[in-house]
Formats: sequence, C-alpha cells, structure tokens
Amino acid sequence: MLFNSIDFAIFLPIVFILYWFVSSKKLKLQNLLIVAASYLFYGWWDWRFLSLIIFSTLVDYTIGRKLKSEENRTKRKTLLWTSIIVNLGFLGFFKYYNFFLDNFVSAFSFFGAEISASSLNIILPVGISFYTFQTLSYSIDVYKRKLEPTDDFIAFSAFVSFFPQLVAGPIERATNLLPQFYKKRTFDYSKAVDGMRQILWGLFKKIVIADNCAQYANLIFNNSSEYSGSTLVLGAVFFSFQIYGDFSGYSDIAIGTSRLFGFNLMQNFNFPYFSRDIAEFWRRWHISLSTWFRDYLYIPLGGSRGGTWMKVRNTFIIFIVSGFWHGANWTFIVWGALNAVFFLPLLLTENNRNNLKPVAQGKVFPSVKEFAFMLLTFGLIVTAWIFFRAENIGHAVSYISDIFSPSLFSIPQFVGRGRAFVVIVLIGIFVLLEWQGREGQYAIDNLGQNWYRPIRWSFYASIIFAIGIFMPSVESPFIYFQF
Repeated sequence: MLFNSIDFAIFLPIVFILYWFVSSKKLKLQNLLIVAASYLFYGWWDWRFLSLIIFSTLVDYTIGRKLKSEENRTKRKTLLWTSIIVNLGFLGFFKYYNFFLDNFVSAFSFFGAEISASSLNIILPVGISFYTFQTLSYSIDVYKRKLEPTDDFIAFSAFVSFFPQLVAGPIERATNLLPQFYKKRTFDYSKAVDGMRQILWGLFKKIVIADNCAQYANLIFNNSSEYSGSTLVLGAVFFSFQIYGDFSGYSDIAIGTSRLFGFNLMQNFNFPYFSRDIAEFWRRWHISLSTWFRDYLYIPLGGSRGGTWMKVRNTFIIFIVSGFWHGANWTFIVWGALNAVFFLPLLLTENNRNNLKPVAQGKVFPSVKEFAFMLLTFGLIVTAWIFFRAENIGHAVSYISDIFSPSLFSIPQFVGRGRAFVVIVLIGIFVLLEWQGREGQYAIDNLGQNWYRPIRWSFYASIIFAIGIFMPSVESPFIYFQF
C-alpha cells in the first residue's frame, strides 16, 4: 500500500477512528490494532511475505527472552549470533543471492574455468532491509544490556511491524520506539495537527518535486549517449532532487502518520543539501541508517580511534557496506566508496565535525564562503548520485565522461524542455521553502506559524492545490521500496 494512493487515503482514517474511538481505553487493544493494521498494510503488496516478518518477530522476541535469563557469556554470544545469522540470512538470500552467484560465475570465467549455475527468480520483499535492521537493533541492545527485553509479545510485534515506517524507515531503535508501546497514549490535537502538516509536506515532496524530476531524470539517464554535457548535468541534478524528494518525503509522511497515533519517530533527513562538507551531509542524510552503521559497525570496529590505517579502513568499510545495503549492484558499492574518498580528507585532517550547527543559523542568507562550500559539496553529492542511478559502472563512467565535453557549455536540449522549465521553477520554490525552514524538523514545521490566519491557510491550500495538479493518474512507487 503506497502512501500516495487512494487505498492509503481510505485505510488511514479507518485505522485512526478505530484506534482513538474504539480501542483507546485499553493499551493492549491499541497495540493489537496496530499489529493488525500493519500486517494488512504490508500484506497489501504480497501477503506471502508476512511470514518473514512474523518469523523474524518470533526469533528476536524469543532470543530477547532467553538473553534476559542467560548469564553465560558464550551462550549469550551464541544467542546474539543466531539473531544476526537468521536476519541477515534472509536479507542475503532475497537481496544478494543472484548477485553473488553471477559474480562467482564471472570470477571463474575470468580465470578460464567455465561453470554452470542458474540464477533464481527471487522477488525482493518490500522493506526487508529496513525491518531486518530494526529487529537486529533490539537483539544487539538487549545483548549489550542497553535495553530490558520485553515480555509483551504484542508490543514487540507492533514495534517490528509498525506500518508508518515499516517499508522505508526511519529505521527505529528499539530503545526509542519500543518503550512507546508500553505507555498509555491519549489524543493530542496539536500533535495530530503537526503530523498532518508534515504529511502534507511529504506528499508535496513526493508528488510535486520527486515525481516531476523523475520524468526528466529517467529520460536523460536512459538515453544518456544522445545528450549534450549540459543536458547530462541537468539530468543528474534532476535525479538528486528526485531521490531527496522521494525518500525524505516518505520519511515525512511516516513521521507525520506516527504522530497521528501518538508516536514520535526520529528525524531522518535534516536538510542535507545545505551541507557545507560531506561529513555534514552524512549527519543529515538518512540519519537512521548512518547512525545505525555508526553504532553497530563503525564504533565496534574501532571508529576513528587508532592510527591512520584504522581510520581509513573503518571509513571504507562503513561506506561500502552502506552502499551495498542499498542494492546488489557494483554501482552502489562504488557510490559508497566514492563517498568514503570524499569523507576521508576531512577525517584525517580532523575537520569532519566543523559544521555541527545549521548553516547561517539565525540569519537570512549564508556568507559567500558558506555558499561556496554548499555548492562544492552539492557538486560532489551529484557526482556520486550518477553512480547510484546508473545501470552499471560502464554507464556511470560514460555518463561522466560525456559531461566533460565541449557540449557542456551548450544549452540543454531534450524532449519536453519547456515543461522541464516549470519543474526547475518548482525546484527553486522548494529550495527557498526548505531554506526558510531549515532550523525546524521539516520545512513548514514553523513556517507561517505567526502569519495572519487567512494567509497561513492560503499557503497550505496552495500546497494542496499543487499536489492535486501534479497528482499522476498512475501511482508512482517510492524509490527506496526497491532497497
């Protein structure tokens, strides 16, 4: 079930009414309703894959209970590794089996040994990369005694399958989300209004920005050999706003929907395209994933402690694994490695934590220096996105090499250029709104709160109008569903 679908527009108010008007007096009944609604939400794609979520829930719930009473260190490690192997085993089979098989065959062929192996027609379960990491965080935190294991199976099932963030995040930590299922929740009007406002902004990002950018990003990337260097640059920029609008839009809708039901999820995007260096970008982009890797992989490896070699090794590991998490393609691995190359100079010169506060905090405009660093950082990000979007490494290399040609200084030429100008104007308006609201949780969090009421409501109406105008006749899935 897509957030931008009629199905969800019907589903959400029904669940909302049942949650607050039918089951509000009993916490367990509220949690049970969330589990049932979440299973319906997920099963709308393919009910067969519900078995994976249920099995993962049973495994980690059982392991958590056993860790509670087990003091033997070896047995505790065995229980933890059981959780890791089961969860990553499912993820590895469904997402990476054919990738490893194809590369295994190619490696033997390279050395002159031909082997025969058949790939499988495997359907990737929606959201498996997200809920796998979420359940793993529970087992790891219980093992490290950072979290008391739960005895409430219904609350734990709700934590694993919570429908707003089930299929594309934020990847919540058990320490943050699970305790919220233990507490009685009462309806908070201001919290619900804020949630609706964030849902509205998320839909604007997805439908008005991402889906419009996708038309031209797909056109240019799919026919890149036919276009000039300037057009290819424009295509890469379109994709950069497509993936940001699409993914952060989903997170906004997920966080806003959660607030309707009395839950607080972590901020997943913090205006990343206003970053002044790559380190700042990664503190602001897909925060739930980057902090997950930081806490459960980077720090256990030694983090930035130790000598130069350890810093370089750990940085490449964390970025390459992050890239591989996104998909079974060498393009994602190179994308991750490229970000590591961009990040390392900052780490090795101890400049990776220079920009911790929002750019131009409390000011209307950035300084010339800040603006220059934002442009430079955005240029590096866009370059890396080319590998992320390309079909293969060869495509990415040819795309970049074609940019650096005499045609780079020509006027972009492609089908639909006139309408693309409208999209560029929309991007400009979007950037201005994001800039104005960059110190909030999302762009229109505080924007307009002190305006005269008719003006404020006219602003919201214009956003709704834009969503209605650009609403596609066919539902467009979110990019990160494929991850």
